[in-house]
Amino acid sequence: MKLWDKGFTEDEKIDKFTVGHDREMDLYLAQYDILGTMAHITMLESVRLLEKSELDVLLKELKVLYKDASEGKFVIEDDVEDVHSQVELMLTRKLGDIGKKVHTGRSRNDQIMVDVKLYARAEIEKTVGKMQALFEELQAKSEQYKDVLIPGYTHLQVAMPSSFGLWFGAYAESLADDMIMLKAAWDVTNQNPLGAAAGYGSSAPLNRTLTTKLLGFADMDYNVVYAQMGRGKTERMISFALASVAETVGRLAMDGCMYTSQNFGFIHLPDALTTGSSIMPHKKNPDVFELVRAHCNKIQGASNTIRLITGNLPSGYFRDMQLIKEVFIPLFGEIDDCLDITNYAIRNIEVVKDVMKDSKYKLAFSVEEVNHLVGKGVPFRDAYRQVAESIKNGQFEFHGTLHHTHEGSIGNLCNDRISLKMNKVIESFGFDSVHTAIGALLA
Repeated sequence: MKLWDKGFTEDEKIDKFTVGHDREMDLYLAQYDILGTMAHITMLESVRLLEKSELDVLLKELKVLYKDASEGKFVIEDDVEDVHSQVELMLTRKLGDIGKKVHTGRSRNDQIMVDVKLYARAEIEKTVGKMQALFEELQAKSEQYKDVLIPGYTHLQVAMPSSFGLWFGAYAESLADDMIMLKAAWDVTNQNPLGAAAGYGSSAPLNRTLTTKLLGFADMDYNVVYAQMGRGKTERMISFALASVAETVGRLAMDGCMYTSQNFGFIHLPDALTTGSSIMPHKKNPDVFELVRAHCNKIQGASNTIRLITGNLPSGYFRDMQLIKEVFIPLFGEIDDCLDITNYAIRNIEVVKDVMKDSKYKLAFSVEEVNHLVGKGVPFRDAYRQVAESIKNGQFEFHGTLHHTHEGSIGNLCNDRISLKMNKVIESFGFDSVHTAIGALLA
């Protein structure tokens, strides 16, 4: 079944190629397509394009379909082109001509846009929860090990004293900034394109403000041409925000690979979290961190792939956009898996508490010695030269004590303020208002 059927038979090869993987991808969108249809027909009844009795029977049947879709029981048949066609077909089979009325004033172009936005909203909320969980684990570890020193590096050379408190806390704050980017993508996502039809509106007296309210959107994509142009732009902005999350998690994973190696030995993974070698009996490999790193690198490429699909398109709809789903939809599951397993690994790692006792890290305290001399009145540049000379002559010793007090330093992590930063962003998403609107639509 095709909603655009005009009575001729399409070439089978063309049909197979143009449908592509749409049926598989659209299964992810089924429950959201049904929600969009429920809002749309509720609006149609309000502008007298549907009778109240028709609306009642349609909503009743759509709620049954929604339940099936949310439980993974929704099926798109082999000869049906997409989820939009399947929903309309099932309504028509059950309700007759009434089912044919649900497409009034609507195009598959604005249907797929609202489906993707509703899907993305739900998935963003899941990702926010997983980011928050990893953030809290990192913060807890930062506090637990705030007094355990490790060397800090620049150019992969021993630089200055750092601590596990700083290391764990750095990635926590990085996630807080990633959350700001995800909130920006959410704000673009949380605008209603429904009613743009094929990208030029409709002569039907649509009430787009009503569907915006019914679906819990914070605002509307007002200009119908721009609403259509938002296809691809929304996905690209979300994927860019997810890429930022992936960069943080991937970088943490890289540190995990490095710090578990014998040459560093700052942390250990329990045996059960490692893998072995088929030839070397001693090997305990941090494959979990290596695969997280690879997945995160892959995720970071998605926004560019989407940009290349849409980058040279003029305004209006083009079938090129269909391929965006294949890049975009899997991103959420992939980043969520990385967040989950990284959280699990961080929760179970074992910290080595006496790293800085190794003599090879002695020179990490050179700046501390310079500052010790400065505190006794020696000009900084003279103190720098004195310490450099003592290092050159093999006579360097650190005579002071480690004393960092400024905001964000070893002795003053500011984890409470970082938590406030993160919590403020999470609260600004307004998930509850979305839940209230969707709950009312399904009631």
